[in-house]
Amino acid sequence: MKALPAWEVRELPGAPPFSVRNLFRVIGPGAILLASSIGGGEWLVGPAIAVQYGRNLLWISTLAIILQLLFNLEAIRYTMCTGEPVVTGFMRLRPGPRLWAPLYAVLCVAQVGWPALAAGTAVTVFATFAGRMPGADDSGEMLIATYGVIALALVVLLFGETVERTLERISWAMVALIFGFLAFVNIAFVPLEDWASTLGGFFSVGGLPEGVDLALIGALAASAGAGGFGNLAISNWFRDKGFAMAAHSGAIASATSGLDVEVAATGSVFRPSAANLRRWKRWWQYAKADQVGLWAAGCFVGMFLNVNLMASVVPHGTDLSQIGAGAYQAEYLARNVWQGFWLLALLNGFWVLFSTHLGNTEILVRMLTDIAWAGSPAIRGLARNHARTLYYALFLGCTAWFGVVVHWGTAMDLMKWLGNTAGLVLAISSIQLVVVNTRLLPRELRPPLWRRLALVACAAAYGGLLVAVVTSLIG
Repeated sequence: MKALPAWEVRELPGAPPFSVRNLFRVIGPGAILLASSIGGGEWLVGPAIAVQYGRNLLWISTLAIILQLLFNLEAIRYTMCTGEPVVTGFMRLRPGPRLWAPLYAVLCVAQVGWPALAAGTAVTVFATFAGRMPGADDSGEMLIATYGVIALALVVLLFGETVERTLERISWAMVALIFGFLAFVNIAFVPLEDWASTLGGFFSVGGLPEGVDLALIGALAASAGAGGFGNLAISNWFRDKGFAMAAHSGAIASATSGLDVEVAATGSVFRPSAANLRRWKRWWQYAKADQVGLWAAGCFVGMFLNVNLMASVVPHGTDLSQIGAGAYQAEYLARNVWQGFWLLALLNGFWVLFSTHLGNTEILVRMLTDIAWAGSPAIRGLARNHARTLYYALFLGCTAWFGVVVHWGTAMDLMKWLGNTAGLVLAISSIQLVVVNTRLLPRELRPPLWRRLALVACAAAYGGLLVAVVTSLIG
């Protein structure tokens, strides 16, 4: 693989005037990222830690969301300046795509190449129709349901204009349903003193209890936000959404779309004139609204609602990792609150877990597609310069792979692996993000010093936690 071509210089398109109406028309990638992450940290890992060790460990999720928010905005900065996903920017660093393309492809498969939540989603499907939790004699039906969930993710993304637009619309609907249900149950059944206890846990910075599962802590630190490749993929969705210079870069069209649009292998930049900098500031307003007001706020609220409910219903000290990932909330609500919550909570659990499975699958396929598309002219030639051909070929391959490895561990086991691998990705990519945004971007568009230091702190935090997890496992 040769070095990537230099950028073209083109005009920066103007953003719509900043208003509430335009805000909901322009933003959206944050909803995709929120829907794809809520089934991990918020639904599984956060409640598991709060129930087993106490709510005072929620400060870890606070720190994680803040660090990942700053990471996301810097990844978006690169994409808005160049029209390229941020991993393409990493491939511009020495020694070039011959190292960084295969490295990030391997890391992507290592992190999100495991359908951690497909089997958990299948539990909700089985329990809904059978009226009970699956047992040892139901393995055949569970296998069919799991394969159905994996196939459904492919079918969903066949339709619409672009893949990003289809996923965005689905994500908005899923987020509204999930948060609406959780808010109602919390308001109706959780005592106010529990609300105060849960909220205080987000700000009770302190040490870790003796004997805590560090792998579970590592999973929370990553999955409380987006976690590794979720943070990187936000720039790919901003590219397809057409933010700033990404308006010149195209998008991955869906399989059934008649759109004549292609994805540029390399991006373009603009001259930092006074007029362009005024346009840039308006685009940056929309980016901050998407990430601060939608994604980060949604992560906090999602974590709060799930933890507040589960820590109030489930006895303290319960090991939730041993309970069916898709149906434990329905089982506890039906047993302890109201029997009618069996079906309602199962439906909510399906949307939570399937939205995360769908998002993680799309992250895997999208990242592999964009890495290969930018890094290898030979692969572009094999795909006849049609990005969607490569995208759906990889989607079929990943679907087949999921069908093989889906039973290699429980949802919680796979979440621990996913979360701690995400920590490695964040530790590496945070430093590279500092480099590309300070060396490759024009001086007027580079991040201020405090943001660069925040990225270094992100690398140190996730790198240090990963070392602690590995050390504890070896010990």
